[in-house]
Amino acid sequence: MRKFYFLIMSFLIVQQLYSQKKISNIDMKGLTEKEMKSFTKKMGIGSVNPNTLNYDLQYQRMDLSIDPAFHNVSGSVTSHFKPNQAMGSIYFDLTNLLTVSQVQYHGNSIPFQQLSANEIKIDFPASVPANTLDSLTIHYSGSPANSTVVAGTQGPGIPAISTLSEPYGAQDWFPTKQSLNDKIEKFDFKITTPPQYSVAANGKLMSEIISPVTGQKLTFWRTMYPTAAYLIALSITNFAKHLTTIGNPPFPFVNYVYPSTAGDASLISNIEWTKEVMDVYEIYFGAYPFRNEKYGHMEYLNTGGMEHQTMSSMRGWSKPLIAHELAHQWFGDKVTCGVWNDIWLNEGFATFGEHVANEKLIMNNAEFMDYLSGQIDYITSSAGGSIYVPDSGLNNIYRIFDSRLTYAKGGYTLRMIKWILGDNAFYQALKEYHARPALAYNYVRTADFKASLLQSTGKDFTEFLNDWVYGEGYPTYMIKWKQTGSQLVFNVSQTQSSPAVSFFEMPLPVKVTGTGGQTAYLVLNNSFNNQYFTENISFPVANVQFNYEYQILEKNSTVMQDNTLSVASVEKEVFDLYPNPAKNELYLKGVDKTTEFSIHAIDGKLVRKAVYHPGKAIQIGELVPGTYIFTLKEKKIKFMKH
Repeated sequence: MRKFYFLIMSFLIVQQLYSQKKISNIDMKGLTEKEMKSFTKKMGIGSVNPNTLNYDLQYQRMDLSIDPAFHNVSGSVTSHFKPNQAMGSIYFDLTNLLTVSQVQYHGNSIPFQQLSANEIKIDFPASVPANTLDSLTIHYSGSPANSTVVAGTQGPGIPAISTLSEPYGAQDWFPTKQSLNDKIEKFDFKITTPPQYSVAANGKLMSEIISPVTGQKLTFWRTMYPTAAYLIALSITNFAKHLTTIGNPPFPFVNYVYPSTAGDASLISNIEWTKEVMDVYEIYFGAYPFRNEKYGHMEYLNTGGMEHQTMSSMRGWSKPLIAHELAHQWFGDKVTCGVWNDIWLNEGFATFGEHVANEKLIMNNAEFMDYLSGQIDYITSSAGGSIYVPDSGLNNIYRIFDSRLTYAKGGYTLRMIKWILGDNAFYQALKEYHARPALAYNYVRTADFKASLLQSTGKDFTEFLNDWVYGEGYPTYMIKWKQTGSQLVFNVSQTQSSPAVSFFEMPLPVKVTGTGGQTAYLVLNNSFNNQYFTENISFPVANVQFNYEYQILEKNSTVMQDNTLSVASVEKEVFDLYPNPAKNELYLKGVDKTTEFSIHAIDGKLVRKAVYHPGKAIQIGELVPGTYIFTLKEKKIKFMKH
């Protein structure tokens, strides 16, 4: 996706807000007004152009002449497509800043129109039948939008040109299909430049040939992996090439960097460090998804980094940035968000990749704890906002690429899922998520991730995702405790920063320290408010610590000893439903008076509100099978209906 790391800006913001914290590794992202205009001119709710839904774009070949000294492209793009229904015309996304001179179809010129909606409509001489592989070639030229194709210099008088297409910039420099529903199966770059320049691009370098007739260089790159249009990219200048191998077994590690970068030993050292983080990611995320081609970096004229498939574009070489862009190869490139509402599936996951790199490679434990503390402070610096981008936010690029919500909170939500599942089950579930045949090298939604988690772990994360991805805010806990003999009694109450979530159902991490230095680690499965727990502890308790390794998001929580608590309080307050799962009837245990209850579907929809009468069954035969939430006052219990 399109993003920038504004490191200096982020450090200033973070230091201003949290000067007491070491948060030097929160890499913030932002976009300029220029990119915002580029984005909004082609915005549509759901990220779909309906005119391009009637065909599958299977292959594109780009034959362009580009001289980085001039902000201009000229040449052609050949597209192979397969209609999913008979069609007499075809549409491609293409800016009106570029001029189409000819469309060739089966060796003949055919009519076309460049429309005001930044599309080209091409009429066939006869209807093309469904499921017929066909092709055409569009010839065009012009000066692309400055926000997408950037021309400038990367050294004294040394021209350079580079592209950055996320989210809707691909149409600014080649005719394509930008809707997030159809990846291009195969893509060829054939780029002609003056001989002193090198072209960096996606995929595998097939050839570089200088014509003895024209003296021009023809560079040919090919990628055989499905690619989203916005991930197609190139960069051109007099690169220095840093070529080696990466991974085990090894595959090409290809870096096209500016001569000034190649001469900086510290920057080259960081680039080489990519090999270490690749090894770690292959352990925790699975095999690198594009091993048959390469991984590498191409330096470009924008700021920060962009995860262009197989070759990230970079203008900064910090380790967190390198780690972030590499994580995107799994999450964002192999599996790609299917609508911009779900951009957290790209950015939140890549931010979690930073967590992994920080924990395993960059930081010691104290530094990593400080990093996590800073992330929590940043995420909870505002009370509301959902990770999921509401439709009303899709016309605001700053909302889509919100560093607090999309990146930081998205990444921390994955940390919480890891806490719930445990490390082994979580990382195995991540590997299975991007490897599933229906999802691998495809577009995905949050619902796909949820379904994959259920299939991998047997655990339904519907309520969790409703709270943390679609809902807003965070909880604040009051945890009271008292020890009586070998029993430790807890009372847990919760308030929420936003009314969008009525209760955050979470397993709570608690560390108990004894007077003699003993320790015990507890998990309190907090499913309703004002909940009591008892735990057996064999040593005198000196201290109780909550969220001791920042496993969950919360703010301003309090832990205190309360000598009024008792085991009798636990017995009085605890209630339960049985049987669970149930078919036709539910019974309520632990409640001895008439009281009102409600039943909600897992998506939050109220399905029943009624009065419970002690000793009488609650009839549920008419409910459709699924998961429900039973609420009695502020207490909630999840149950399954067969």
